[in-house]
Amino acid sequence: MTTVLDLTTHSFTDCHALATALAERVAGHLRDGLRERGTALLAVSGGRTPLHFFDLLAHAPLDWSKVQVTLVDERWVDESDPHSNARLLREHLLRGPAAAARFVPLYTGAATPEEGQAEAGRRVLALGLPFDAVVLGMGLDGHTASFFPGGDQLAAALDPNLPTGVVAMRAPGAGEPRITLTLPTLLATRQLFLHIEGDDKREVLAQARLGLGEAAHYPVRAVLERAPVAVYWCP
Repeated sequence: MTTVLDLTTHSFTDCHALATALAERVAGHLRDGLRERGTALLAVSGGRTPLHFFDLLAHAPLDWSKVQVTLVDERWVDESDPHSNARLLREHLLRGPAAAARFVPLYTGAATPEEGQAEAGRRVLALGLPFDAVVLGMGLDGHTASFFPGGDQLAAALDPNLPTGVVAMRAPGAGEPRITLTLPTLLATRQLFLHIEGDDKREVLAQARLGLGEAAHYPVRAVLERAPVAVYWCP
């Protein structure tokens, strides 16, 4: 029997209102980390959807020199490549006040993500989990992070019993080979956010929540089943 998942959804009239609210919320969690531990840790997704959020968060008034930032997942390409999520962060988040943050990339320069997986895993573990905030996105195929349907290492990435770390991922819908934080790593956070925009993605999320038919196997559902997720949505 499929369980219908409970979600906390924050809906906004437009992307500016969403980005403003999400930036304020994430900045608040980072301040909490700074106050409690003297450091803060953030993981974010790439793609076009979070760009406005990045632009606003970059100017949040906090001590960025004590913040570490990494990616939820990365295409296995050099930072000079237009498809690099690291490049995206440097252009939109790691600038202004946030330029003082320490960025920890997942791409290591190895020939393949499989060859770079061990080093990327060491980098993630050295961050000192838990994250103060993790911001995920979602594709129309129900993927989040690089948990793609049909991914060659999807089962390992979603295994809640494996240690925290990363896995290499290749999938028909992924384009380039990827490296991704595993599900246990994403769950090691004080707050998990899902940022989506558009009616089509809202419908995909609704189907994943209901878990009917093909939607019961959407990778994003594996995340929703195991942690409270704050969904931020606008048309």
